[in-house]
Amino acid sequence: MLEKLKRHKREFTREYVIRVLRHNIINLNLKPGQLVSENEIAEALGVSRTPVREAFLELSRASLVKIYPQKGTCISPIDMDIVEEIRFMRCAVEKAVAKLCCDVFTESDIAYLEENVRLQEECIAASKDYKHLLSLDNSFHEYMFKACNKKMTFDIIKSTMAQFDRVRILNFVEMDMQISVKEHKQIFEAIKNRDKEMAEKLMEKHLTRVIFDMSYLREKHPEYFKSDSTQTSNVVYGY
Repeated sequence: MLEKLKRHKREFTREYVIRVLRHNIINLNLKPGQLVSENEIAEALGVSRTPVREAFLELSRASLVKIYPQKGTCISPIDMDIVEEIRFMRCAVEKAVAKLCCDVFTESDIAYLEENVRLQEECIAASKDYKHLLSLDNSFHEYMFKACNKKMTFDIIKSTMAQFDRVRILNFVEMDMQISVKEHKQIFEAIKNRDKEMAEKLMEKHLTRVIFDMSYLREKHPEYFKSDSTQTSNVVYGY
């Protein structure tokens, strides 16, 4: 079922439709391989077909939908080649960010990450709300970039994350969410102790684990994945 989002003030209809569809694709409300109709989306959001058509075109450029002329549109399967490239990029950059945090973090920065980890632990204990946990997860990583004055770098990475985020959601739904929280706490402790080598090592392990058990996820949901992906067999895990 399509989850509607509150429309921002002065938000163009096209941008609103893109944001809603992107949110639903990432959160697997619109599942890989699912057919989507311009008419149904337009009716659900109370808009005309034109911004929906424009949104489909924009999302196709991000490899999130496939448009078949004269036939229809479907949600793109998860492409593990793309996921691995994003993992590679994140790992290379965020290991450096973790090391830099050990140099530049202030007491208030340490307090922020500590509170973030506490909220993640609280989320797991209280509700296991994977959407809220994902939000806290994103905030954890984003704050590290901002504290190091690397916000533009984070924004560039964020713009590529949709395929990767679908895998993260699937991991949270199917796997043990406590693992991710435990890894965040370990990264935080390494930064707090100014241990650059450990912070770098733990970040690599954390970002690699996201696709570590992909064989299980692909076995359970083969219909979600592109069948001819090749790169996951070449991943070197940082353990």
